[in-house]
Amino acid sequence: MKQLKKLLFFLTFAMIFQPFAFAESAFALKDVSGTAHHLEQYKGKWVIVNYWATWCPPCLEEVPELVALFDERKEIDVMVIGVVFDYESPEEVATYVDDMLMSYPIVLGNDGVAKQIGSAAVLPTTYVYNPSGRLVKTKRGLVTRQYLESLMAQSELK
Repeated sequence: MKQLKKLLFFLTFAMIFQPFAFAESAFALKDVSGTAHHLEQYKGKWVIVNYWATWCPPCLEEVPELVALFDERKEIDVMVIGVVFDYESPEEVATYVDDMLMSYPIVLGNDGVAKQIGSAAVLPTTYVYNPSGRLVKTKRGLVTRQYLESLMAQSELK
């Protein structure tokens, strides 16, 4: 009987607190097309959240790298979400996204996004979550595909 009570307690505890498994780094974002993105929906994938701005030269430089990584690995093990900050208008962002052939989801950044993920004081800034949903790296400044793939290959971060 004691074992049954312990089991019931454990199951109840797990059911109550399981939704908070990602609480340390969870986020819920809506992209410009209206699609919601929650960290927990990408469990099993690396999630790369890239903060950028249309006026930012290093951001412009890293976009093709992020597009190539996303396009090649989106069905396998990578999700990229771009978050644009310091923009003039949603139309300006749409033109930029179209011109740069950005195939990954784009979110219009604001204080609510920064509170969920992290500061946008430096652009670009990239937040990398491992397949378990844990934030493993915050990289301020330019990222390359090679840098991200090297980071993902490090087994101690998985």
